[in-house]
Amino acid sequence: MKLLLIHADYIEYETKKATKVAEPFEGKGERVEEVLVAFTAVEKGDNAEVAKAAAREIEEVARKVGAERIMIYPYAHLSSNLSSPDLAVELLKTIESSIEGFEVHRAPFGWYKAFKISCKGHPLSELSREIKGEDSEVTQALKAEEKVKSYWYILTPDKKLVEIDKFDFTGYDNLKKFANYEIAKRRAVDAIPPHVEYMKKLQLADYEEASDSGHMRYYPKGRLIKSLLETFVTQKCIEYGAMEVETPIMYSREHPTLRRYLERFPARQYIIKGDKREFFLRFAACFGQFLMCSDATITYKNLPLRMYELTRYSFRKEQRGELVGLRRLRAFTMPDMHTLTKDMEQAKQEFFNQYKLSVETLKEIGLEPEDYEVAIRVTKDFYNENKEFVHSLVDVLKKPILVEMWDQRFFYFVLKFEFNFVDALEKASALSTVQIDVENAERYDITYVNEKGEKEHPFILHCSASGAIERCIYALLEKAYMEKEKGKLPMLPVWLSPTQVRIIPVSEKYVDYAIEVAKKMNGVRVDVDDRDETLGKKIRDASMEWIPYIAVVGENEVNEGYLTVTIRSESTQKEQKRVKMSVEELVERIRMECEGKPFKPLPLPMLLSSRPTFR
Repeated sequence: MKLLLIHADYIEYETKKATKVAEPFEGKGERVEEVLVAFTAVEKGDNAEVAKAAAREIEEVARKVGAERIMIYPYAHLSSNLSSPDLAVELLKTIESSIEGFEVHRAPFGWYKAFKISCKGHPLSELSREIKGEDSEVTQALKAEEKVKSYWYILTPDKKLVEIDKFDFTGYDNLKKFANYEIAKRRAVDAIPPHVEYMKKLQLADYEEASDSGHMRYYPKGRLIKSLLETFVTQKCIEYGAMEVETPIMYSREHPTLRRYLERFPARQYIIKGDKREFFLRFAACFGQFLMCSDATITYKNLPLRMYELTRYSFRKEQRGELVGLRRLRAFTMPDMHTLTKDMEQAKQEFFNQYKLSVETLKEIGLEPEDYEVAIRVTKDFYNENKEFVHSLVDVLKKPILVEMWDQRFFYFVLKFEFNFVDALEKASALSTVQIDVENAERYDITYVNEKGEKEHPFILHCSASGAIERCIYALLEKAYMEKEKGKLPMLPVWLSPTQVRIIPVSEKYVDYAIEVAKKMNGVRVDVDDRDETLGKKIRDASMEWIPYIAVVGENEVNEGYLTVTIRSESTQKEQKRVKMSVEELVERIRMECEGKPFKPLPLPMLLSSRPTFR
């Protein structure tokens, strides 16, 4: 914000013509004598805090020069980086209302005006000031978070809330790692986590040097896994009762409602310039879904109302030191569901149901409750008023839960849970989450008509039943590494394995037969290793690709009509589990393992000799 401060004998102005952004004004103008005139230009990035700081600066100068009257005069010519007209008017009004102890006048915004001014000419009669806000990446919520004190507890399976330093972590090593990570709040990465090597070796994904940090490239196998997860989580949310929608990925920074939301949400924004406005890339589906709900006609009969979108992509400009592999990205895919509820009781019931939905979703993805730790974040007031409900969450998984309790609310929610995966480097990353939002319905003017015909603001739940899709892949790869450390063979769930069956002919003589077998396996992703390599190398390569089922075919298999199949899930690093089964038996086994999951065909040529290598 730019200020030009003139201590004047008088200022006299007359309105001439209203522009299309003019605020309502009655009269022709006014004359104010013995006045400090504050010519003011509101700039992009200015907010209420900047306006209040400007008001304090104006007060200080007025006291120094002995002025009893102040004129706030909009003057766009002080800056080439002007804010939107709506924001300018709002902040000029904030300046006007924030000045105390003086007679305050304000010239109307958006009018062509003629004015006369008589400057007094003493050393302090002409001053300029520039008022800057905090770094644009530091939001009000983040600043508030620094001031709010957290209290840490463990909620035990028998529903006792124990101060964290008094809890016995014996037998709960992973929970201890998670608690230490959360309390330390150190997010920087010191080493490369194992999943990065896996995502490259398996030819799933890699860094894209031509893009910004935290933006990945996905090869055919990685895109397949990602697509299957996207389809599955979307299917789970729709089955739960959500209506799928689609909203824009960019929004105006000058939209008054969105601007206030951004000030409350601690996300680092990607900013892009349009023809006349600046836009930010969304970091969640909240904006579009809330604006959609604001325009909708909703009654109590429609509640709970659930709306879902798979945001491919969401964007957060995370710090470079925190970016690594698929764990933390700047561009990511977030399944995002929002639920409108009529009251807190309905909100709590939805929260509990979505807690169970998240457990079920992760389990079907391949992440069991023992693979992650639970965190509850809650305000002290909400906890005291809903203690029995908060304690009931421990009944679902019957394991200790980390509780962070705030002495006051600084986000838009009063209660939140997260399922956090602790990786091989003892870094924790949130997967599923649900939040009870108590302020955005009012901010976005979302209402429903109650039984009495009156309008009310609902409570809103934010839910991601799986967390970011990329982070699910990260967790599966990290889990595979930790399983390998225990002597097991690393693998993905069969329904997510790019190749589910690899058929290996013992020699070139049996390639055609292998192809015939592959063609019989409808509904299975199957390929054939027809390369001119030894049988041993082909089997090793298939194992390195984590193929769940490796079927070898030779003279015996052709003559007897069966396959010799190595089953990865039943093998170890020391011993391979091989069984004989028919094509039909193998197909049926895979179908049973993948029941209820989406299926997509193999995204690569069936013959390995026809495939490129992505490295």
